[in-house]
Amino acid sequence: MQLNDVEKLIGQVALRDRAAFLALYQATSAKLFGVCLRILGDRAESEDALQEAYIRIWQRADQYAQRGYSPMTWLITIARNLAIDHLRARRAPADGTEVLETLPDSGPNPEQAALVADEGAQLGACLDRLDPVHSDAVRRVYLDGDSYQDLATRHDVPLNTMRTWLRRSLQKLKECLSK
Repeated sequence: MQLNDVEKLIGQVALRDRAAFLALYQATSAKLFGVCLRILGDRAESEDALQEAYIRIWQRADQYAQRGYSPMTWLITIARNLAIDHLRARRAPADGTEVLETLPDSGPNPEQAALVADEGAQLGACLDRLDPVHSDAVRRVYLDGDSYQDLATRHDVPLNTMRTWLRRSLQKLKECLSK
């Protein structure tokens, strides 16, 4: 599926088109699940975060506006932020009310998993081309859920310098991935 197709589906979802929402889910869920799983490392929690992401996508599709960014970037950002929220909630002291549930496997099929693995390998290669300090910062913020302030403190640089590192690194990644 082309990015323009994903963008059109988002537009149709904004109009509350359920068939378009289903098509968007089928086209993008494997990738978004991979993002959640990479951050959370727990399949069940990743499934929860993915479900919340699609609820948010349904609710906010009308707020999507193309500004030179890919529609996948918008979708991935929603999933990533929700996964990080789950990760931060996990780090909070537990109140002892955790409930374990047995859920059926709703993860990606083998073809979708292969596509996600291929895209992950391409992203890994592009991350390896960055300066090691910048690559580490990108991984920690976008994959591990560290805050900008945590990284600025870790690398002993001002917060705005860290933001600049990350913005420039993301621009380089975008260029690398578009080749």
